[in-house]
Amino acid sequence: MKAAVWGVRIGWLGLVFSCGPALGAALHGSDGLIPSVGAMVLWAGWALGLVATLLPSPLSLTLLRAGAPFAVLAVAAAAAGAGVDAPVGLAWAIGLTALVMTPAVARYHVNGPAYPNERRHPLRPPGAILLGPLYLAWIVAVPLPALGALLLAGGEVAGAPVLLAGVAGAIFGGRALLRLAKRWLVFVPAGVVLHDHLALADPVLFPQQQIGRIGPEREVTAAWDLTLGAAGLALEIGLNEETNLGKSRRGRGLGEVVKADAVLISPSRPGAVIAEAEDRGLPVQAAGAPPRTK
Repeated sequence: MKAAVWGVRIGWLGLVFSCGPALGAALHGSDGLIPSVGAMVLWAGWALGLVATLLPSPLSLTLLRAGAPFAVLAVAAAAAGAGVDAPVGLAWAIGLTALVMTPAVARYHVNGPAYPNERRHPLRPPGAILLGPLYLAWIVAVPLPALGALLLAGGEVAGAPVLLAGVAGAIFGGRALLRLAKRWLVFVPAGVVLHDHLALADPVLFPQQQIGRIGPEREVTAAWDLTLGAAGLALEIGLNEETNLGKSRRGRGLGEVVKADAVLISPSRPGAVIAEAEDRGLPVQAAGAPPRTK
């Protein structure tokens, strides 16, 4: 995890040297206030991201995951629109984007504001979000405001409405991206807490004495599926007794309340969750095997 975190810090710092020349050359050939406004936008974004690499939090993670792809887009636009040769900058920005998307970086940032005796494990995004809504939220939250500022600086009539739409997009789209970064499974002294506002109306605590098993999803299971269609290996938390769980219903408060004695979740690093459970003395069980405790 430390290697990935330091890689992001070095990678973000290196954007100045890898992408800066190409972006500077592209802006230099523009008219009006575009070079000044464009430089201000880029420097402000870079400085904000640099601070985010040093202060771990879900907000910092959101800023990094929104800013790194923007660097890719900016360099690609400079190469296509201004004819700037920028293979190094483009490769650097793509590599940085891939690095900030890793589970290790997410785990580091979401645990920034956590209590010392708890450990948060991020959940993978729902499958449906990856089919379009996630990218739309990013477009309206990041590139749209920047485009509006550049159009306005260039004296374009469309600049003002695009900028206003971009400000609204940054507020609502940014909020959606931040909420997506606040989904996790938390190990606490009392047991395990599932914090997922997309699946549950409220966070749910599974007390340690109530947990019967934590392990990979069984081939045949009646567990309540809380993965929301996320890809990859699902983990099953089996309970010794049924508990009430309330579905999340957007705009309508508490949704359907069901009784469940097992749930399926989709952590970004299932192996790390199982290792954490074993370290804390919780019953860990492979599919089809008897549970084992430390």
